[in-house]
Amino acid sequence: MTGYAAFLRGIMPSNPNMRNEKLRAVFEGLGYEQVTTLLSSGNVTFQARETASATLESRIQKALNTELGIPGGTLIRTRDQLHDLVASDPFPGLTHCRETYLTVTFIKGAHLDLAAVPKDESPSPTIRVVAYDEAAGAILSIIDNTDPNTPAFMSWVEKQYGKDNVTTRTFLTVQKALKKLDS
Repeated sequence: MTGYAAFLRGIMPSNPNMRNEKLRAVFEGLGYEQVTTLLSSGNVTFQARETASATLESRIQKALNTELGIPGGTLIRTRDQLHDLVASDPFPGLTHCRETYLTVTFIKGAHLDLAAVPKDESPSPTIRVVAYDEAAGAILSIIDNTDPNTPAFMSWVEKQYGKDNVTTRTFLTVQKALKKLDS
């Protein structure tokens, strides 16, 4: 069995069909084991027989849409991908706080145009892209949360890669997902 984390787009806990217990039920109905949810924003960890991430993404998204009416955006990462990302210490010496968010933007697909990733030259002055983790398919960035213009970066990312092909989590959430997979 392999450990996976699913990062779902557009989950709103106020929607009864998007609550954690319903999300877990969909994953369990697909035959996945040790299904847990993290926070109330579409983070699910589970165990499955080793399968390609793209196959898992498609299967899970179809079930979420059919059973709960959740339209799109399932991104899967393996426990090993998350472990290597966290172990690389991509934000050395920085602390996630109310004013400064350390973020991980996962992008669907293994082959990205690395030239399009704006390292040190962000499309928004409130965002600084610090790295691209190829193995995890993730743009790593620091958000100045004191400025209300931070959505400009997400708009840029969605335009570059497609709305259903990206999702952003804080580095703390990624660390918590890894901890769930390791427990």
